[in-house]
Amino acid sequence: MAIWARIKQLDLKQSFILGKTFLFKPGLLLPTYRATKNTVEICNQLFGKAHHQDNKTNAFRHALWNFLIAEASLPQCKEKNKAIAWAKEITDLHEKLSPNPKLPRAMDLHNNKIGRKLFEQGVTSTKIIEKLEAMMNEAQQINSTKEVIEGKLVFIEKCLNK
Repeated sequence: MAIWARIKQLDLKQSFILGKTFLFKPGLLLPTYRATKNTVEICNQLFGKAHHQDNKTNAFRHALWNFLIAEASLPQCKEKNKAIAWAKEITDLHEKLSPNPKLPRAMDLHNNKIGRKLFEQGVTSTKIIEKLEAMMNEAQQINSTKEVIEGKLVFIEKCLNK
């Protein structure tokens, strides 16, 4: 997921929606970008390209991404609940602007929520990777949105590389 490449793929309407989102919260642009870049770098280092599929490593990435956005935006937002709300807003927007089928979108939204919940619960940035790796071992494979289990990472496809 090259960040700028993904942004360049947006059509005019999508670009306007994204721009408008940051127009009202310009101080969150850089922390969000850095958290996104950091997430991709960590996942590339841990999983190679495997995290671009709908597998456990993708679940890890989405949870980590939300955690890191909330953490990075906390100094600007000043309150934990506002940082969590921002992480939800921007990652929900990503899912809205991404051409994902229903089940992968539901999977991503669920795993995003897990990352925000871990931030809310006070998991530290020094422990988040360890925590998510442990959660990956307990991740639930799903075939429908009805199979999603609260508090567990979910995935669709088995990972061939991990």
